[in-house]
Amino acid sequence: MLKNNWQDRDIISIPELSRTDILTVLKHAGELKKKPQPKLLEGKVMGSCFFEPSTRTRLSFETAMQRLGGRVIGFADAAVSSASKGETLYDGMKIIGQYVDVIAMRHPLEGSARRASEATDKPILNGGDGANQHPTQTLLDLFTIKECQNKLTGLKIAMVGDLRYGRTVHSLLQALKFFQPTLYFVAPNFLQMPDYLLRELDTAGIKYYCKDTIDEVIRQVDILYMTRIQKERFSDITEYEKAKSMYILDTPLLRGVKPNMRVLHPLPRVGEITSAVDNTPHAYYFQQAENGLYARQALLGLVLGKLN
Repeated sequence: MLKNNWQDRDIISIPELSRTDILTVLKHAGELKKKPQPKLLEGKVMGSCFFEPSTRTRLSFETAMQRLGGRVIGFADAAVSSASKGETLYDGMKIIGQYVDVIAMRHPLEGSARRASEATDKPILNGGDGANQHPTQTLLDLFTIKECQNKLTGLKIAMVGDLRYGRTVHSLLQALKFFQPTLYFVAPNFLQMPDYLLRELDTAGIKYYCKDTIDEVIRQVDILYMTRIQKERFSDITEYEKAKSMYILDTPLLRGVKPNMRVLHPLPRVGEITSAVDNTPHAYYFQQAENGLYARQALLGLVLGKLN
């Protein structure tokens, strides 16, 4: 049987996906959410290789594989792998690729997923490489946006917080270029969206505005995408201390927002959204986290040749 264009494909970065690719993943995610396929990946094994802490990404990948009938091996801490003995990423992935059919991985170094893909012919699904890319998060974000807004095109979307180091917003921005959004970037200057990404938006003709406060944008937008200030990405702790409490979403800020406005967050949150917001109709971040299961199921089915 001929391979489709998904089978054995690495999912390393969003720029490698076309608009059609993205919509294909979202279609299958929606179908799997409505109608589970508990035997789709029977006999397949996924390597879960997390060199950096993770809750939602790792557990949703592992649950996705198991609920499709597959099995999982791997580790959740680099300290229990041979990386702690000095084994190179290349060697480790070359060996693990001999044991499994697909590898989901997270690593703190930018470019690590690409390096892993050079070591094995088994598909690599990038669960985050440093401050670089997080493509599977972007796909679940797009699935969630479409689910709660009934469309992807022409939305007004604000991204708030750590836009300099946040791999989730970097990947999401690159995917949103296909859907003609108006974007608002709310961050202090030293955490604003990197210039290379702004240049990509300029080239694509996407409107965007850099703002200082949530209050300036919240009543205009359909999606408010909050992010935490990531202490682990800062080399200068004084910058972190200055930034960590700058943007906090509480219920008073929600007065006057659009009825359809939804708050998303890749989680974990560390104070930037108060628990009071959870009880409003605008909170959608827990549903967003659940949707990671279906987006990752879709990807696993596609790269293992069981969906097309």
